Amino acid sequence: ASEIVNSLLNFSRTGPRQFEDVDLARVIRETLTLVEHQMAKAGIQVQAELAGALPPIRGNANQLQQVFLNLFLNARDAMEQGGTLRVRAWEGDSGVQVEVADTGLGIPAEHVPRIYDPFFTTKASRKGTGLGLSITYGIVRDHGGVIEVESRPPEGARFRLEFPVLRKAVNA
Repeated sequence: ASEIVNSLLNFSRTGPRQFEDVDLARVIRETLTLVEHQMAKAGIQVQAELAGALPPIRGNANQLQQVFLNLFLNARDAMEQGGTLRVRAWEGDSGVQVEVADTGLGIPAEHVPRIYDPFFTTKASRKGTGLGLSITYGIVRDHGGVIEVESRPPEGARFRLEFPVLRKAVNA
């Protein structure tokens, strides 16, 4: 019950957000450190390819950590027999790009349109609230970003995220 209440509070939080310059690669590394033991215990190999000099984005590091935590834990749950989690981040033409891919079962095509809906879950009872991807979608959108998913069961799922780069004013 407390997990559901906390998820609902996070989902409905509408207060002012504290945005600052954020190093997305650092946020991803720290989040991977948080789940490192769980991944190893589940037989999941983590491959991280994070560009060393990503430009900063404007955001809230705690909220962004929640985004990646949700994606990493969903990937873990999708790979019950172990597998590989691949996380990449680089500077693209239109912003900082991040890809989170797993070798799990994938998302059935009929579920893809609903994965960001609040309370939609395919997990067994007591395994999830159906709020993780909904919260993730809201946070990404609040950061001016985009999140997309590609999945071809049984080959796993690949989430692609894009965040606008922080542009500093140039004094003339």
